[in-house]
Amino acid sequence: MSKLKIAGKELRAIGYPEGPVISIAMNIIQKQYKHTAKEEVMELLKAVLASPANYLDDAVLALIAKQLMPEEKESEGELSLNQNGIQFNVFGSEHIEQSAMHQMYTAAKLPVAVAGALMPDAHHGYGLPIGGVLATENAVIPYGVGVDIGCRMCLSIYDIDPKELVQREAFFAREIGEATLFGSGAQFKQSEEHEVMDNELFFELPLLKNLHGRAWKQLGTSGSGNHFVEFGVVEIAEKDEVLGVEPGKYVGLLSHSGSRALGANIANHYTKIAISKRRLPQDAKNLAWLDLNEEEGMEYWLAMNLAGEYASACHHVIHNKIAKQLGRRPMKMVENHHNFAWKEKWEGREVIVHRKGATPAGKDVLGIIPGSMTATGFIVKGKGESASVNSASHGAGRLMSRSRAMQSITHNALKDELKKHGVKLMGGGLDEAPFAYKDIELVMQSQQSLVDVVGKFTPKIVKMDGPSIKPWQKSREVEGE
Repeated sequence: MSKLKIAGKELRAIGYPEGPVISIAMNIIQKQYKHTAKEEVMELLKAVLASPANYLDDAVLALIAKQLMPEEKESEGELSLNQNGIQFNVFGSEHIEQSAMHQMYTAAKLPVAVAGALMPDAHHGYGLPIGGVLATENAVIPYGVGVDIGCRMCLSIYDIDPKELVQREAFFAREIGEATLFGSGAQFKQSEEHEVMDNELFFELPLLKNLHGRAWKQLGTSGSGNHFVEFGVVEIAEKDEVLGVEPGKYVGLLSHSGSRALGANIANHYTKIAISKRRLPQDAKNLAWLDLNEEEGMEYWLAMNLAGEYASACHHVIHNKIAKQLGRRPMKMVENHHNFAWKEKWEGREVIVHRKGATPAGKDVLGIIPGSMTATGFIVKGKGESASVNSASHGAGRLMSRSRAMQSITHNALKDELKKHGVKLMGGGLDEAPFAYKDIELVMQSQQSLVDVVGKFTPKIVKMDGPSIKPWQKSREVEGE
């Protein structure tokens, strides 16, 4: 007998409402009734829909029944924020725009909020501000993690003389160009092999099942916006026991990207569910949370962690391709998420720490804080500072919005800045020009109590999304194409 398959549209046809109950019912049926006659299963589902209270104690069908029960009256109204929010520390407040501060003050008033902090690179975002850190009690906020779940940094350090980046510039530039694809919809024709694509969640959660094919084709791609892959010079002034790299100058390969369409779909899907379950005031709407004891909360937690593993796999695919072409293994690899939620201990109890555009900085935890396409970035080691909830900035942070950067920065200014710093740029637009970012040196000064600098990375060959031919590079032949 073939395995039973029931589509969501069939459940809607018999009266099942839109929402998580459909995916939950499909998942349970596929697991527990896969060899049962379809007619029998459909009658059972109709019975649960008609009298969900009768099935609340059923070992298999209780999850479906709970979803179909009417909401209690007290959950129908708008939830109130606490009048006084939790205390949170702000680092580099003189560099942070008021709209980001306001978002953090709002987040601090959530009933589930326990602790928080705002990093010196903070700026306005959706839900939590970028650079916002929020610890909650048994609750996860999808927009507290962000749309690009598991967006991360990955640095491979090679025992190669940095002079080769100049002497063999064309070779290094070509290897970056061939190792990955940029652009929001970029996909490889030939999918890469990686164990993350065999994760059972892809076949158990209907949302993920529908995203599996696209995710596979995007494995190893890099996206758009501020995502990049670049070669540069790693400088270690003195040996750090945690980093374990001898003093000297090396070639570094640094990448920045996240979980692509997979993460975006997970974020948007569960944010809608959270908003429907937790009706908050309008200015706090995108801070709606899911309880980790409820089905949707557990689902999101599993999906978020899978997106994080997928983001890591994307980086490893890129780095492995380039390592193969270099014929070398890296001496050291340093990597970290900065759009994620972790279960951590806070003052003796377990909390969920959201770091939206913030780097984990627990005691002796390594991470990378980049500058811009021309500014030096930093390899750091966390100090485990409780005042920042064990966090640090994830970069320099935007000084200008993308639209403002496009309006106020000229191509000639960008060209001159690249030349000044000896940087070869492939792709990249004015919205990512160095002038659009805060001064990374000032940002680092604002968080000296949070991290120790154990190394530096200076970009030299940078690949980003955007036009491959710049206006100042155009010849008459190119203009005529």
